[in-house]
Amino acid sequence: MTLQRRSLLALAAGALGPSAALLSPSARAADAYPNHALRWIVAYPAAGGSDFLARQLAPQMARQMGQTIVVDNRPGAAGIIGTEAASKQPGDGYTLLTGDNGAMVFHTALYKTLPYNPSDFVPLGFMASFPLILVVNPNAGFTSAAQLLDAVKKSPGKYSYASPGAGSPHHLAMELLKQRTGSFIVHVPYRGTAPAMQDVMSGQVPIMVVDTAAGLAQIKGGKLKALAVTSAQRSAALPDVPTIAEAGPVKGFDASSWFGLFAPTGTPPDIGNRIQQETAKAFQSPAFKERLVSQGAIPGGQPPAEFVRFIAAETKKWAQVVKVSGAKVD
Repeated sequence: MTLQRRSLLALAAGALGPSAALLSPSARAADAYPNHALRWIVAYPAAGGSDFLARQLAPQMARQMGQTIVVDNRPGAAGIIGTEAASKQPGDGYTLLTGDNGAMVFHTALYKTLPYNPSDFVPLGFMASFPLILVVNPNAGFTSAAQLLDAVKKSPGKYSYASPGAGSPHHLAMELLKQRTGSFIVHVPYRGTAPAMQDVMSGQVPIMVVDTAAGLAQIKGGKLKALAVTSAQRSAALPDVPTIAEAGPVKGFDASSWFGLFAPTGTPPDIGNRIQQETAKAFQSPAFKERLVSQGAIPGGQPPAEFVRFIAAETKKWAQVVKVSGAKVD
């Protein structure tokens, strides 16, 4: 049985609903929860989408719950280090994790072995997605996605694109675009979004797919030129930028960077329910949602059962993309 298959079966068992996902708790423990600070692990550096969401949601939930929530960045190895650290914590409701499609979906296809399994976590709900943006250096001479891809197809291997790292949503979104258009662009992986963007802005590499959380300010400041968004709908933060599908190259194209809230397996169901309720309450705040939308996020708030079905569909889709691309990290 493949790692992807084992992960999906375990996630389905763990998130078809709080009562099915979380083992029987002590009601008294749930009543007393939380009686000390919570730790929210972010498996990536500051300034990315994962960190942005945690730092927006944690204070909101802390106010609601009357307890401190400490955001703990544990970056490294494309999210593996922080995700592994979270997987080793007790399932008592005091450790949360921002899990993204890299750690929970892509890695199961990219790595033969991982120091964690998605089944080590209970999905508590979908937080948000960030449309990815196809950008170029403003001096590269491209004014549309169609023009860029036409040039790439005419000169295979001439152009290169930067990514925050092999196996990132940005990398695989571009690989999907290459597959759907029959084009070849050389991949140049970096150790994070910031250095990748810096080299695109300086002209070292002409092309990149960037998330709105990291790239919006650079686009609005004229340091990057946005050609298209990779999601099915336009971004509210960049309403004048067309989707890949609208731009002409690929109909039905959809790729985003998404994030969910997870807790270690074994978290009592009453505590899991409490966390889910507080998360849903935060997403009902107009001011909170506006902060997310202003940075290009599409707020979520979907319940665990819906989230686990989404993860299953994503795992199937991206496993095929990885297989066709031949991408491997180890």
